[in-house]
Amino acid sequence: MKSEQINSIKTVVIGSPHVCSATAFTILDILASVGRDWELLHGQEPGDAVTFGASLGSLTGAPYWDINGRRITPDAALAEGAPPELVIVPDIHVDLQSPLPEELVEISRWIGDAHASGALTTSVCSGALLLGASGVLDGNEATTHWGVADTLANRFPDVRVRKERILVPTGDGHRLVTAGGASAWADLLIYLIARLAGLEAARRTAKVWLLSPHEDGQLSYASLAAGRQHDDKLVAEAQVWAAENYMLPSPVASMAARSGLSERGFHRRFRRATGQSPVEYIQTLRVEEAKQMLETSDNPIEDIAAEVGYSEPSSFRGAFRRNVGMTASVYRRKWRALSPAAG
Repeated sequence: MKSEQINSIKTVVIGSPHVCSATAFTILDILASVGRDWELLHGQEPGDAVTFGASLGSLTGAPYWDINGRRITPDAALAEGAPPELVIVPDIHVDLQSPLPEELVEISRWIGDAHASGALTTSVCSGALLLGASGVLDGNEATTHWGVADTLANRFPDVRVRKERILVPTGDGHRLVTAGGASAWADLLIYLIARLAGLEAARRTAKVWLLSPHEDGQLSYASLAAGRQHDDKLVAEAQVWAAENYMLPSPVASMAARSGLSERGFHRRFRRATGQSPVEYIQTLRVEEAKQMLETSDNPIEDIAAEVGYSEPSSFRGAFRRNVGMTASVYRRKWRALSPAAG
């Protein structure tokens, strides 16, 4: 291993066959650049600012093949050397319907021990599942990728999941920090560099790497239709019907009538299976369809509102903002900017 500088913060980035290597190595590269690359670009000698002695640590330290078939050689086993001051868990690729693989369970135990020893403990995206398994998130807020939020909440009911947030510092002394989707590593690193090496170091790093925080949160990226998995056939049939009829007047009453249950009984059963009330579910279907239309058409927003089932444009605007975190017009500008014609 390379020698660490005197003012270096011992940092371990978690590696395993389940970890996305792109995120892990981007984090390592950016942390290595702190106090170095800005100075190189300006013809200056590296200063005495705080830097990060970051390494890739795995359970055994042995080479492994990552999820994309690339051979990765970690710097060390997690148990080697002094306890870390900072732990970063990148996103992991696992079956969300199955328990964590045993290797990741063992890593989560190490994370719990490292946090108990004083380490600032952080995660990116689905890496929050390892923090959840370690127990360090119990009683605290956390965020993760919008597609993993329900899994995190269901597996760890003592964790208050904030899926709309990009970054959540929490716990005693804010020694826990979770970041949203995979690209939220940028938000996490800017935050950590500012906190540990100073605001100027964070600004310089952001400028060198062209990093920009996700100021709008992550709701505008989320697929609202990515719901909880369940085995309730009656509710599943109601969902299939709703997917084709959400734009009709009073779809919830129709769903309840088709189920053969009382309206109250249907509402309870639907929420138990999906985690949403029927009204909330219809709203997510309508808003999700509206998002697609805003991305792909120039239709007036009032027309889109009517087409997805809202008789009052003001009701649509309120529902859209609650579910997406921004207005429909801002959402359209955000995603239409990706069109080749926009360039």
